[in-house]
Amino acid sequence: MDFLHKFLGIALPPLMLIVFSITWAPFLLFKFLYFLKRSKYSENVAGKVILITGASSGIGEHVAYEYARRRACLALIARREDRLQEVANRARQLGSPEVIVVPADVSKAEDCKRFVDETVNHFGQLDHLVNNAGVTRIELFEDSIQFSDYASIMDINFWGSIYSTHNAVPHLRKRKGKIVVLASTVAWLAMPRLSFYNASKAALISFFETLRAELGSDIGITIVTPGLIKSEMSEATKLSKAKATWILVKSTEGCAKAIVASACRGDMYLTEPSWMKVMFWMKIMCPEVLEWCLHLTFIKRRQTSKDS
Repeated sequence: MDFLHKFLGIALPPLMLIVFSITWAPFLLFKFLYFLKRSKYSENVAGKVILITGASSGIGEHVAYEYARRRACLALIARREDRLQEVANRARQLGSPEVIVVPADVSKAEDCKRFVDETVNHFGQLDHLVNNAGVTRIELFEDSIQFSDYASIMDINFWGSIYSTHNAVPHLRKRKGKIVVLASTVAWLAMPRLSFYNASKAALISFFETLRAELGSDIGITIVTPGLIKSEMSEATKLSKAKATWILVKSTEGCAKAIVASACRGDMYLTEPSWMKVMFWMKIMCPEVLEWCLHLTFIKRRQTSKDS
């Protein structure tokens, strides 16, 4: 058995390289044509029911507006009821025929069951679930003292999506619905000072890729990995604390538009902005170079911070 593993370790890499070199161009052509087909027959969500967590601000707020422009019915979930009402009013103005607001905390399993039940009881169906709610905390791992303070990051970013999805799956299956998951590029492009946030987003990707394999074609799953998007979590003070003011920020509106379009096409993945995919391939092909660049940038900015 050990001999077989050694043989495969030697023979398989060059064999796969030959296969890729032969099939890469036809595969890209097929993928492009398939993208055109999905774009042409993109889902019409007018009158369909969309549940969005973390809808009071940032990406969640603007995803709600984008669905509203497509005349979808909305169930908006977040802890801040006053902000949810403002978002709901704006969504109605943009064309949503009906919007309900359900104040809830996604880190609580009972809240997740309640808002899914309220949505289905009100509308009679559920077509899309957008798992968007998330929080972050910026601090060096070495400076962390009370690890219990970081539990909320996993509770909201990871478990909040799990609770919501578990309650929504039976209803989504009836409608051949879709799940949209807001992960992040930091799941594979590890940014210093965000270790717990990075881990929560990596866990999301692993979980929903597994769930996609389990559900098959019953429910579509689009995993979104945004880069740095303009929101409350990326305000100037937080970027400064994270030493990330050098990173290009994408508009929230543009990101939300791309997310909804991707979900309606039935894409498996979306990286926004799209050029961030280059960083993913750098990590696959030359991880040492990428890690060296990140480390060098982090050390240089940390030293500048100390000097100032």
